[in-house]
Amino acid sequence: MRYNILLLIFIFVASCSNIPLSKSSSDYVPYKNSGFALIYNPDLHKNEKFYKKINNKNMEIGHNTLKKNSILKITNPDNMRSIELKITKKINYSPFYKIILSQRVADELQLNKEMPFVDVTERKKNKSFVAKVATTHTEEQKVENKAPITKVKIDNISINKKTDIKKSKKFSIIVGVFYSEISTNELKEILERGYVNNGSLIVKKLGKNKFMLSSKAYTSINTLKKLYFGLNKYGFDDLEIEQHD
Repeated sequence: MRYNILLLIFIFVASCSNIPLSKSSSDYVPYKNSGFALIYNPDLHKNEKFYKKINNKNMEIGHNTLKKNSILKITNPDNMRSIELKITKKINYSPFYKIILSQRVADELQLNKEMPFVDVTERKKNKSFVAKVATTHTEEQKVENKAPITKVKIDNISINKKTDIKKSKKFSIIVGVFYSEISTNELKEILERGYVNNGSLIVKKLGKNKFMLSSKAYTSINTLKKLYFGLNKYGFDDLEIEQHD
């Protein structure tokens, strides 16, 4: 019975409008995804069960599928601060997370430590690559250069704003985008009969023949993790997580 369910899911995934059925090396699509970052600390060796270390004082990042030295742009969508770095290590970690960062990188991006949501995009390799941090807050940079005391005040205001963002932000997991509303609803029913709680998924119409299956929006990272792992048991890997205002 499980074989039949997995076969049906394979058919649904193969018909997904944003997933190619096959690709050659010349058709390589750079990695792009959104979701939560894993911020490194020594306790992760017990909880996440991986063995490679990251130096929290350095600008280091790791990934579980991309090769070492691949260049990634990591962006904090809350403040649009971004950074481009080479992957220093390939590390196995929970598939729920999109990337692992050193504490220094997390600080540079000013990530919310409890809900560290990021956009990750693979960049084309460049022999003269130099790590760089970018931000759209040009006016704040001018203030920083002229008056360090004012910068402290701005940072305090920013912290208060982050607290408000933390309370209001919601996140959902995107399962896929499909051509048929009937097929999408059938897949929803199949998933909710198994590892996913009934009523946790929704179907949204994006166009005439375009339907998105996703989870409801949640504020709890633990709820999202549980749902993600449920979908992962059905063979859905590297699912994108969407942030809502």
